[in-house]
Amino acid sequence: MALPPLRERTLRRAAGVLLVLALLSVLAALAGDGVQSDARQGPVADIGAYRGLGTWVDLYDGSAWADPSATVAAMRARGIRTLFLQTSNFSRPSALVFPEGVAAFLDAAHEAGLSVVAWYLPGFAHPNRDLRRVLEAVRFRTPRGNAFDSFALDIESSRVKDVAARTVRLLELSTRLREAVGAAYPLGAVIPSPLGMRANPSYWPGFPYQQLASLYDVILPMTYFTWRVSGPQAVRAYTMGCVDAIRIGAADPAVPINVIGGIAGDATPAETRGFVRAVRSSGVVGASFYTFPLLTEGEWSALTRIADPP
Repeated sequence: MALPPLRERTLRRAAGVLLVLALLSVLAALAGDGVQSDARQGPVADIGAYRGLGTWVDLYDGSAWADPSATVAAMRARGIRTLFLQTSNFSRPSALVFPEGVAAFLDAAHEAGLSVVAWYLPGFAHPNRDLRRVLEAVRFRTPRGNAFDSFALDIESSRVKDVAARTVRLLELSTRLREAVGAAYPLGAVIPSPLGMRANPSYWPGFPYQQLASLYDVILPMTYFTWRVSGPQAVRAYTMGCVDAIRIGAADPAVPINVIGGIAGDATPAETRGFVRAVRSSGVVGASFYTFPLLTEGEWSALTRIADPP
């Protein structure tokens, strides 16, 4: 008899965490670094913040940070459901580079009915510092009491050159993060393009898709098709290829995926329509372009169809 979907996914996650722990012990031995962790338990998190049309603001989007209220109003007018807001990265001196701006974005977004997901780029060279910064973002509250709806870890830095050690530190950081926030808190894993990693096998061989899918609730591939292919058919094929690669790597055809498509401003309207067709036919939960201030009218006219995914 088939298990109910929620129970089946919970059991899958528990089995996956055991696999994570086993892999951690093996990789830690290779890297000379011991790792300890407990298995994930409890309810499955609500991933509503990752559904539908999203957009991104990073630390370099000066026009967006200059007026968060106006930026959020423009997002709402475009049908945006979720803002992915960068809090810091491993090279910055603090966990929140623009704390007043973060508070302004959170207050304006929640008042407008948007979800806000914090994201941070760790370097893995100082994992304890990375974890402290992540948890500072998770625990941040505005004077009005608003907090982030979720957190997403930007997994792409190759600052740690030893791939085995980098993977150990990634999984250790992820496991400690999950333990700190609990099973009910939604977490996203922002990962490099799966087809991009396939084309550059020396970058991160043995990328731990299955282990990440066990620790995070949503996978967000930085497909960035605008760097790799041209034309609507190629864009559609590339996007769907990345989605398929995640499902195969995670050994889970139902793993929730939110696709980060092209670099905003670099896609033609036809290519954007090809991306949207891939999103709507592949069963992912949401999608976006990177970043908000760079989006063109031609891209917006196509992306609005993502606002209500099938």
